[in-house]
Amino acid sequence: MNEIERTGFSERLKTAAEAKAALVAKLRPKTAVTATDLTPRAELRAAELEQVRAARVAAKAAKQQAAAEAAEAARQTDEAIAAAALDAKRGERKERKALTKAEQKAKRDARYAARKARN
Repeated sequence: MNEIERTGFSERLKTAAEAKAALVAKLRPKTAVTATDLTPRAELRAAELEQVRAARVAAKAAKQQAAAEAAEAARQTDEAIAAAALDAKRGERKERKALTKAEQKAKRDARYAARKARN
């Protein structure tokens, strides 16, 4: 076969060396291509992260505000219930006093009438 192609020993050594060099070149790590737009991408990511953080802070503040408003509404409801109970108690007391005054007046009138009747 070597005679047909007319290759000599040196030619075969040269071909083998080229094949070996090609295999080594294939396995050699290639230089990485650096992207030119890495800084804007990092800036965009940082801006997006800042937006997410701001949204979370706003949501947390809104949740705390809602809780505070609910607590205030509950406090006002409790105060309104207490005020209504106090008003009812005062109303009952006024009714009792009015009845007492009416009874006292009736007793006074009865005594006056009895005195008139005796005279």
